[in-house]
Amino acid sequence: MRPGLNTQPSATTFDLEELVERAWSGHVRVPHFQRDFRWTRVDVARLFDSIVKGYPVGSLLLWVRPAPKGPILLGQLEIDAPQSDSAFWVVDGQQRVTSLANALHPESARDSRFSLAYDLRTSQFTSQPAQIDPWIMPLPVIFDLQGVLTWFSKYPEISNYLQEATSVTKKLRQFNIPAYLVKQDDEAVLRDIFDRMNNYGKRLSRAEIFSALFAGPEEGAEERLDISLIAEHINDSFGFGVIDDDTVLRAILARRGPDPAREIRSEFADESRRGLVEFPGEDRDAAYQAGEEALRISVHFLQHVAGVPHFTFLTYRYLLVVLCRFFAHFPDPDIRSLQLLRRWYWRTTLAGPEIFKGSFTNAMRVLCSRIRKGDLIGSVQRLLEPVDRLDQPMPDLRRFRTNEAVGKMALCALWSLEPRSPRSGQPYERAQLTEVLTDRPTAADTVRYIISQRVVPPEYRLWAANRIVVPNDIESVDEILGRLAQYPLDMEEQKWHDVLASHAITPEMAQWLAAGETVRFLRARQESLTTLFRDFLQTMAEWGFENTPPLNDLVIPDDEEEDANESS
Repeated sequence: MRPGLNTQPSATTFDLEELVERAWSGHVRVPHFQRDFRWTRVDVARLFDSIVKGYPVGSLLLWVRPAPKGPILLGQLEIDAPQSDSAFWVVDGQQRVTSLANALHPESARDSRFSLAYDLRTSQFTSQPAQIDPWIMPLPVIFDLQGVLTWFSKYPEISNYLQEATSVTKKLRQFNIPAYLVKQDDEAVLRDIFDRMNNYGKRLSRAEIFSALFAGPEEGAEERLDISLIAEHINDSFGFGVIDDDTVLRAILARRGPDPAREIRSEFADESRRGLVEFPGEDRDAAYQAGEEALRISVHFLQHVAGVPHFTFLTYRYLLVVLCRFFAHFPDPDIRSLQLLRRWYWRTTLAGPEIFKGSFTNAMRVLCSRIRKGDLIGSVQRLLEPVDRLDQPMPDLRRFRTNEAVGKMALCALWSLEPRSPRSGQPYERAQLTEVLTDRPTAADTVRYIISQRVVPPEYRLWAANRIVVPNDIESVDEILGRLAQYPLDMEEQKWHDVLASHAITPEMAQWLAAGETVRFLRARQESLTTLFRDFLQTMAEWGFENTPPLNDLVIPDDEEEDANESS
């Protein structure tokens, strides 16, 4: 077992001025096991905004130990550091310390991440302008009281802002940052601490951050719609399963704008939000309600038009986000548009995110940007354009996993047969999927082996041929095998044939199953499933058909037709 700390960490505080001076003088070092600097300019600006507002910015963990003399690099600062018997090595807080030391340094403009200024007119941190603007003071200037006085003497037209500027200077220089000082000779112990602090903790998800930022007042919180409640409503209404919170958030954001991955902290501040604001003045509650309605229409489409009965059968979650944006703008499209949208969904599913440079986020952004308010026909056509090809290579059913795209597509094809219970002969209902898959990340609990994997040769064990959809936990593997292999006396023969057909099994395959001809059965059923899969995908993706819009959009009004005749 690795030893712990020799002594308990001592707690202290540094005002920002002292901490930055230590960093500039080379008495703050970054251990080699630290990650590279990852913050963006936005992150650095938010840090300073928090400081000026008096918000806590977290504590530092500093390792006190000797440091040699020599050049060091802190962010973009090149420092000729002296030898020190008690330098501060940053175990936790590297991003913050590096940001502070660089953004406040006179040479901050060398790196755009740290080239920040304070806008006196808006009281916000922004980028340093290319040309001097008296109202926008670079951080190194406003951090130095003498620099502030010099600035105002040079630009007397902004004298009314002197009090605000000096207030910001005071807040910056005197801001207290808590720190824990650790004295430890064993570097392995410090690496262990670093690893635990950066990997053991559970980071907040984007949805959790969004929910916290826009939670609303405490009063009435129990009745107020939230992201998790939207997911519950969808599941209760459609039996679609519980959509994860991050997907619900992306759907809400996609409805409100073409980039579902945008910055969320200014979502309901129209004046500061970047990009197109499609629903100006809309508040959080209205956005949640409208987002839920768009999700409802999207899920109904998936279940009743696209053949996706449950969330765990959904190949890529980002496609639900794109559908939500579509139905938010076009809640009642015509039948032809729905047909083309189904065609788009399955072609895009088969193509995968690779056609969008392999990124799910990029695919989501590109597709959402193709949906434009007031242009139903154009939106559908733009969605289809990247996947308007003759066909797509047939997915390989020799590798069936419920957490992979091919497995999920195959499950949709199997569900299209309306699988029946080998025990009762009755078709399974979607509600049974929901019951079995409550809080399940995949559809694994609805899939059973026909033949025990112990007797299946290794090369066939991942084949779809040995899988059957059974959305209940009553029927055992032995019972399923027995009732599929031999005609059960308690069931009418025709009903038994219907059961077999609903699982892509013929009576002849059943005979091979009863005779223990495992490989022969698996090969025959694999061929049957391949045909089923190919036919299902052709029905859904409709390769080889023209993507013509609805006929009523091709009809020329009488007055336009007369004008055309006259001109000819």
